[in-house]
Amino acid sequence: MLGPLSLIIAYLLGAVPFGYLLVKFTKGEDVREAGSGNIGATNVLRTTGPGMGVATLLLDAAKGFVAVWIASMLTGAAPEWTSLAALAVMAGHAFPVFLGFKGGKAVASFTGAFAYLTPLPLAAVAILFVLIVAVTKHISAGSILGAAAFPFGVWIILHPPLQITLAAFLAGAFVVYRHQSNWQRLRAGTENVFHWGGERGFASDEHMLRRWRGK
Repeated sequence: MLGPLSLIIAYLLGAVPFGYLLVKFTKGEDVREAGSGNIGATNVLRTTGPGMGVATLLLDAAKGFVAVWIASMLTGAAPEWTSLAALAVMAGHAFPVFLGFKGGKAVASFTGAFAYLTPLPLAAVAILFVLIVAVTKHISAGSILGAAAFPFGVWIILHPPLQITLAAFLAGAFVVYRHQSNWQRLRAGTENVFHWGGERGFASDEHMLRRWRGK
């Protein structure tokens, strides 16, 4: 009975839309009506600034970590329930009941959940993510390639129970799937370009480059 309860808790934790709430309470605005329309940390960063973006990232990651921790406490760290809790908290973030089942891409909740389950492979993928973003200037590229590489890192580094390995593959595939539109923009060369003050659109970045060359 405690196993299913842990999944319900994980989903409801995941469904708490921290990005939406932070922007609503501090700015009185709906983050879904700005930028990409996403409630996640990247869109909050892009539309509201680095402070709110970092706060959203930390809170979304924390709910992933806490969800799996609760599942572990309730089920005696049973791998079948902790791995399902990781997927449930991601599902809650992506399809939140409180926002009509239209949420974010679950990267931060994925990070928090697997920081509890598989911290070493996650750390390796985090380094890969930073390197990809540094080279490409695209957060989405780091998220897609990091998520795709993650389950292989879990299998190679840890050889964990089958349930956790399967959860890692499903979670990585889910994150990649949620970035379909970003992948299309990356291929078209129109994806947003990252800088610490937010993200610029490709066109505006090219315009600024032309202005700099003209000086």
